[in-house]
Amino acid sequence: MNDMTITSSNDTALLKDKVAVVTGAGSGIGRASAQILARHGASVIVSDLDKAAADETARLIADNDGQVVSTRADVTQDDELENLINTALDSHGSIDILHSHAGIQVEGDLEQVDPQGMDASWQLNVRAHFITARLAVPHMKRQGGGSIVITASNSGVIYDPGMIAYATSKHAVVAMARQIARDYAQYNVRVNALCPGWVDTPFNGPFMKQMGGRQALETYVREQIPMGRWASAGEIAEAVLFLASERSSFMTGQALVVDGGECLG
Repeated sequence: MNDMTITSSNDTALLKDKVAVVTGAGSGIGRASAQILARHGASVIVSDLDKAAADETARLIADNDGQVVSTRADVTQDDELENLINTALDSHGSIDILHSHAGIQVEGDLEQVDPQGMDASWQLNVRAHFITARLAVPHMKRQGGGSIVITASNSGVIYDPGMIAYATSKHAVVAMARQIARDYAQYNVRVNALCPGWVDTPFNGPFMKQMGGRQALETYVREQIPMGRWASAGEIAEAVLFLASERSSFMTGQALVVDGGECLG
């Protein structure tokens, strides 16, 4: 597979004076998202269940002269999400961008996924985004607008074999993003769902296990994706930057699919 690396220019004027919150920022897409927002001038609050991972993301940003605060947040705990939003407000006085990214992948079909797996998928892939957005939106309304990017998946617009919990939750969060967008467009709060396809990160572990290992998943990616490869986290981060910034100023309620053509069938 080709390892595609995207190097975005450092246009610090694009997000100058903006404050961004990123959940699940300790690795993969979340880390790349936090880095690109910082490179373009945003002050970023990075959070992850793993505080050490969040701290490493913060270090990478600070080493490139970015403005960053690191904190731990378990997105399944409402009080921790409230603390996260308050961290942004206490440190910077506003919140302009929310990339609600943290999620979970539970593999299996109807008979294989137990109710606890479905509940976990709903809690992390839908409810956590609902609570985080609910906490951020009142502040965005008061300050005249903002941009919310909720990570869904291309599994929110198509279906993967044997992934009922994942596909159900991702379809639901796309619908939720669209509904929030419809309700809050009048306040200049834009809400879009980011729908990545296959990205080479540890997040794929459950599906990789189901497929029979790394080589089987490599074959699946090569054969099922028209572009014949994974995405890099950096490529997906470019889409986050687009949705978060004024580059997408007239775009809300959309599911932006970045999947190398997989959704084309």
